[in-house]
Amino acid sequence: MGGYTGKILRINLTEGKTSTEPLSMELAKKYLGGRGLAGKMFADEVASDVDALSPANKLFIASGVLTGTNAPTPSRYMVVTKSPLNGVIASSNSGGYWGAELKFAGYDMLVLEGKSDHPVYISIKDGQVEIKDAGKVWGKDVYETTDALKQEFGDDKAKVLAIGPAGENLSLMAAIVNDLYRAAGRTGVGAVMGSKNVKGIVVRGTGKVENANPDQMKEVVANSLKKIRENGVTGQGLPTYGSAVLVNIINETGVYPVNNFQGSYDPEADLISGETLTEKYLLKKHPCYRCPIACGRYSKWDGKEGAGPEYETAWVFGSDCGIHDFDAIHEANDLCNKLGLDTISVGGTIAAGMELVQRGYIKPEELDGTPLEFGNAKGMVEWVRKIAYVEGLGAKMAMGSYNLAESYGAPELSMSVKKQELPAYDPRGIQGQALSYATSNRGGCHVRGYMISPEILGLPEKLDRNSLEGKATWTKIFQDLTAVIDAVGLCLFSSFALGLTDYTALVNAVTGFNYTDEELLACGERIWNIERLHNLKVGYSAADDTLPKRLLNDPIPSGPSKGQMHNLPELLVQYYAERGWDKAGVPTPERLNMLGI
Repeated sequence: MGGYTGKILRINLTEGKTSTEPLSMELAKKYLGGRGLAGKMFADEVASDVDALSPANKLFIASGVLTGTNAPTPSRYMVVTKSPLNGVIASSNSGGYWGAELKFAGYDMLVLEGKSDHPVYISIKDGQVEIKDAGKVWGKDVYETTDALKQEFGDDKAKVLAIGPAGENLSLMAAIVNDLYRAAGRTGVGAVMGSKNVKGIVVRGTGKVENANPDQMKEVVANSLKKIRENGVTGQGLPTYGSAVLVNIINETGVYPVNNFQGSYDPEADLISGETLTEKYLLKKHPCYRCPIACGRYSKWDGKEGAGPEYETAWVFGSDCGIHDFDAIHEANDLCNKLGLDTISVGGTIAAGMELVQRGYIKPEELDGTPLEFGNAKGMVEWVRKIAYVEGLGAKMAMGSYNLAESYGAPELSMSVKKQELPAYDPRGIQGQALSYATSNRGGCHVRGYMISPEILGLPEKLDRNSLEGKATWTKIFQDLTAVIDAVGLCLFSSFALGLTDYTALVNAVTGFNYTDEELLACGERIWNIERLHNLKVGYSAADDTLPKRLLNDPIPSGPSKGQMHNLPELLVQYYAERGWDKAGVPTPERLNMLGI
């Protein structure tokens, strides 16, 4: 069987039992794997009204059909569950080595059900699965936990996935961290794992992932690698400077958010750019499994060393908080890895807190002496720690920026969509990205249809970022293609160089399914609609396909994009029509029937 192991591992934590079941190849052909297959199973098995932090919620950890193969960037896995942050169908993506190791151990997916009555971790060594006591590591950070579980497992080649104190304390921004520095960060998946009293999952596999057509795969891989190496972004920019190469590019375009999106241009942005990172802090590249791009960074700062930071992290702890101290940004990033937090949501929440202080909503006596103000680097770092340990005001902040701002009667100061914090692009100056933000199935998100690629980087072709023409069509295609990439287990960055035809060739060589390009892209559209249907069931509607009030009503105040505004209402009408949904944003029976849903 090419690409798939054919087995799903279920762990009933309430009963302390493990079992395996065969993978449904019918569902695999329709939903591929990863985000798609896990999303479909989640929708079928978990009631829409379930409390995200209750034992009735389930946590699906799924590799993609290309994870662990010799395809370029085959490292990704997805965590799918109900989000405690905003109630949507959560699916959070991570790279590193853990996802491939799960495949090598013989499993396409792992499902956690119920809740243990005490802290546990899961030990997987090929077909041997055990639920073990985690009392000794409960309360420890991710780094300590990883070392301890590896030692107890007795194999240094084992890969560890774990939560930190933030997940144990049920922060709605808690991440699941694997291989020390890679995180399934967004939508609060770490809190769901913590709610089940699961501290970590250790995996060691000695198998391999087979290709249905090895000779064909060699040719397809060679062609894909050539494109990746010859592309300016994947062959030069990302390998040389990491994802933070975007800092100067986005800032010079004038769509680089500053001080909780109060501005969109930072004259000091170069102090925290990829170029500066490479020149002053970089020790070595830190690639994921079999990745030819190697965008990951491993850096030194203030006598310490560790991975990162990525573009979004450098921005959110940097310019979005009015900070240009790269040592402090490194420290905040490292704390998030160590304590198990999503950098984008945590930094965005701290920035929202800074504006709440600036405007007098949060009073000085609530801060316990810890500064919460734009430009205060030391205070920013301390708030990361307080959020993880839910100390003082950190307990409110641990619930995310929307809940924090709403508690003070100012929800408009949360720069979020569907209660999840926005990443580092001001949508007022990028029409397609504005639409992608507003319609994202998991809330504020840039990787569910990365319109920055054509609108800013000119890949696969340059689009006028301020024009509405064709943006609904482009956004739908990018969203569906991203769903495919997430489902097959490849890195989104591969899409800077590869197109749909390349992904189809890779999937066909591995599986032998013989998809056409149209059939493979339909898998992505099927995934998108399944997610939309779930979110409608939990109470989201077209009214939630929107942006924060500041980004709806106020033009960009200064910089290269001064005066620019979005045209979201007009684009939404076009987008719903493009998707075959009705005017209320609901998938029509005809569209669902066409997709086989």
